[in-house]
Amino acid sequence: METFATKARLAFRAGRWESGQRAVPAEVPVAIVYNGTTQAVMMATPAALDDFGAGFSLTEGIIADLSEILETEIVTVEQGIELRMWLAPEAEARFQARRRAQVGPVGCGLCGIDSLKEALRALPALTSALRLTPADAEAAMKGLMRHQALNDTTRAAHAAGFYLPGQGVVLAREDVGRHNALDKLAGALARQGLSAGKGAVVITSRVSVDMVQKAAMIGAPVLMAASAPTALAIAEAEAAGITLVGILRGADFELFTHPERFDPKEAADVA
Repeated sequence: METFATKARLAFRAGRWESGQRAVPAEVPVAIVYNGTTQAVMMATPAALDDFGAGFSLTEGIIADLSEILETEIVTVEQGIELRMWLAPEAEARFQARRRAQVGPVGCGLCGIDSLKEALRALPALTSALRLTPADAEAAMKGLMRHQALNDTTRAAHAAGFYLPGQGVVLAREDVGRHNALDKLAGALARQGLSAGKGAVVITSRVSVDMVQKAAMIGAPVLMAASAPTALAIAEAEAAGITLVGILRGADFELFTHPERFDPKEAADVA
């Protein structure tokens, strides 16, 4: 499927109407199906779906590693797309034990969770020798902007990227949903054998608690965002050992948790 479409529109500018066209992102229902059972239906951009399936499975704790997904099939149906995955027995047992109905429209990362305990699941405590500078933070967001082809076309897509000191943003994924973009990045990292513990995840959105949860589940010690975090996101990042950077605009940002990972010297080798 195409990731965007061109639609007719009327624009009102400088006191007058103008006809024309606007590129808008594609948004389709993507059903995530494990061993024949639908776990979630997410509204998503129909791209990098192999990454999406792998990343969602990892960040939601369905699988411990990629070896527990035995097969993946992407099937286009009349209503949307089915992302069918077959799990190893140990993952199937884990899935059945925590199965829940979940429908995730854009902007909602915890829709359908059926208990408060599941919403605030225990997170791994992260340790990392990673050290960054303020200039690294600036370079990470600037580097992510260069990986946003869909947003450049539509001005309506989020992105998540992976920044390595000295190398810049080495991997990025886009989607109409901020959670989906992060899941796609998580899957891409795993499928390419890159350790999230060696760099920083950078996102274009605000930081809600579920974004912190997803970062923790893939072992990312640093999460940087263009917008602000919620109070709960800050608390969970502190508990999980994640350095949380928010309101990252140009060279300016705010640091909320675990500042020890930031070196005050101004140096970043690659934007």
